[in-house]
Amino acid sequence: MLIPEGFLFSGISCGIKEENKIDLGLIFSSEKLTVWGMFTTNTVKAVPVVLSRKFIKEEQIHGVVANSGIANACTGEEGFKRALTLLKKIAEKLNISYKNLLPASTGVIGEQLPLEKILPHIDTLISNLSNQNYIQFAKAIMTTDTFPKVVFRKTEEGIIILGIAKGAGMIAPNMATMLAFILTDARVSKDYLKKQFPKIVEQSFNRISVDGDISTNDAVYMLCSNLKEVKNWKNFNKLCLEVAKELAYLIIKDGEGASKIIKIIIKGAKTKKDAKIFATSVANSLLVKTAFYGEDPNWGRIFSALGKNGIKFNPEEIEIYLNGIPWIANLKPVKDENKIKEEMKKNEIELLIKFKQGKLSYEILTTDLTEEYIKINAHYRT
Repeated sequence: MLIPEGFLFSGISCGIKEENKIDLGLIFSSEKLTVWGMFTTNTVKAVPVVLSRKFIKEEQIHGVVANSGIANACTGEEGFKRALTLLKKIAEKLNISYKNLLPASTGVIGEQLPLEKILPHIDTLISNLSNQNYIQFAKAIMTTDTFPKVVFRKTEEGIIILGIAKGAGMIAPNMATMLAFILTDARVSKDYLKKQFPKIVEQSFNRISVDGDISTNDAVYMLCSNLKEVKNWKNFNKLCLEVAKELAYLIIKDGEGASKIIKIIIKGAKTKKDAKIFATSVANSLLVKTAFYGEDPNWGRIFSALGKNGIKFNPEEIEIYLNGIPWIANLKPVKDENKIKEEMKKNEIELLIKFKQGKLSYEILTTDLTEEYIKINAHYRT
C-alpha cells in the first residue's frame, strides 16, 4: 500500500468497545492541511458533526480524532463538553489548538463518551503514530463492519490518493452512516475542494443504499498535505472519484447481512430528478430487496416501487433487463423464469430499467435484505 506523504496514523483500544477491539484513531500531520468535508443531512446531528462543521472553516487543520462504539449523538451539553475535553487533551500533547482537530464518532446513539476509559490512553495513541498504521486507524472506526475498507491510487506524477472508510448499515443516499477519509499529498486549494469534492461525493457515497436510513454522524472528508504539484487535474480528479467509488462499493459489499450487490440503472427518464427518484425507490424497497434475497423473480414488486412516487409513466412501455438479459416488456416476461432465477443466484446483479420518456439516466448500488440484517440490528447494543 502506498501512503501519501505528510500523514501519520494511529489506532488503539481504550475500552469503549468490548474484547479489546480497536476503537480510538488519529490521523495527524505536523504541517497544516487543506481540508473540506460533507456531512449528514439528518436534522439530528451528532456532536462531532456540529463541531467539525465549525472547525473545518479554520485555517489550521492538522488531523482527525475518531472513535467507534459511541456516536456521541443526542448527548446534549455534556456530549459537547466531553468531546471538547478529549480534543483539548490530544491537542495539548501535539502542541496544537483543539480547533485544529476534527472529531468523528460512530456507534450507539444517546450514550456519553467514556472519558474515564479514553483519557488514560492518549499517550499511547500519540506514541503509536506512524505512516504505516493506516489499517489500525481503519479498524478504529469500524462498528458492524466485517473488514477495514482501504483503497489507494497513484497518479503518473507520483501523487498518492488514499481512501479509508467504515460503513455497513444505516446506509442511504444523501450520505450514509459512514465515516470516510480521502487523503492525498497533492497541493489543492480549499476553494478547489469546496467546488470539486461535492461532485465526488454525489457520484459515489450518495449513490449507495443498504436500508434507507440516514445516520446522525455521517461525515466524509478530503485532506491534502500539499507536498506535490498536480500537473494533470483531469486525471487527478478521475482517480479521486475512483477511490470514492471503490470505497462506496466496499460499503455495499459489506452491507449488514447482505448476500448480493445490486446495481440499479434507470435509463430513458424525462429528468435527472425523475431518474434518481425511480432508482432510489427500487433500491430502498424492502419487497424488492427480499425478492432478490429469495431469488424470486417477482417483477411486480419493481413496478410497484417505481409507481409509488406519483411520477406518471406508462407501465407498458417499461423494459427490464437482468444482467443484460431481457426480462420484462409490455408487462410480460420475455425469458423463461428459470433463466432469470439462475441470474438472481449471482452475488453481483445488474438491474436495468428502461423508460421511454427522455434521455436521462441514474445509477445506484444497493443490497438484498436477509434475516442476518435483522439479527445484527435487533441485538446491536446487546
